[in-house]
Amino acid sequence: MQPQIVFSGKGRLSAWRRSVALLWVALVALLTATPVRAAETSPEAKAVAAATAHAVPGFWDPRRRPERPDLSRLTMIRFLTEVDYPPFNFTGADGNPAGFNVDLARALCEEIKVTCTVQMRKFETLLDALASNRGDAIIASLAVTPQTRAKVDFTDPYYRTPARFVARKDAVMAEMRPEYLEGRKVGVIAGSAHEAYLKAMFTDAELHSYPNAEVLRAALKRGEVDFIFGDAISLAFWINGTDSENCCAFSGAPFLESRYFGEGVGIAVRKGNDTLRQALNWALFRLWEKGQYTDLWLRYFSVSPF
Repeated sequence: MQPQIVFSGKGRLSAWRRSVALLWVALVALLTATPVRAAETSPEAKAVAAATAHAVPGFWDPRRRPERPDLSRLTMIRFLTEVDYPPFNFTGADGNPAGFNVDLARALCEEIKVTCTVQMRKFETLLDALASNRGDAIIASLAVTPQTRAKVDFTDPYYRTPARFVARKDAVMAEMRPEYLEGRKVGVIAGSAHEAYLKAMFTDAELHSYPNAEVLRAALKRGEVDFIFGDAISLAFWINGTDSENCCAFSGAPFLESRYFGEGVGIAVRKGNDTLRQALNWALFRLWEKGQYTDLWLRYFSVSPF
């Protein structure tokens, strides 16, 4: 039987999970406490600043403000999530569920004014748990795809996973166009959507494919390639982690083509549960409109992948 956790409840935390969580909290504190350096005037510094400027994603059109739905039939929302996907989901140092998704769920419930619980499960069991009515909504970075749409209904996206180029800091460019990369060496993970995108759009670049992210990033650090291209969220944490040794930075702006990089991440509800879906959509818009979504994003993503 999987544990069900209420936001105010206490949970058990193994030594391993506690150490991981404490390391994560320390990393966030270090990043957010780092003093801002004085502006540099060199072209390289300006390019780095342009490419790493903090941006908060927003997928809500203020001109399409949703009407407040009838919330009288909602008395509780049982959220389903996973625990081992920091910073989106993890067990906090106090033993309670934590992460971007958990805090977003809490904020949604406060906006709707309804009691909520969070039930933690393995990611691969979430859809079955929702289908068998062991929960009401999945908030676990579940991607919106044709396959998942066939099984569940989704809210509007609340974040997307962009793709970005990364370069060594002395070679960052403010803009990345296909013509700028003619003959340049670009590393990418073999068989990925990022590789497919480069093959279709950056046809004059010299592609170098690698089996995994660790090998790909090492190739950039060694100077084996001029740029690497991949998932911006994982790259953001690598850039600012110890493994990168402060070597590299984003180059250019994010790429969000849904054909290659997906439609985004939404909250999943059972097919036909429009009451809950509309309530969550209304609450998501309200959180964004009031600036609470921005505050939450900046709390967990001090280095933005956007």
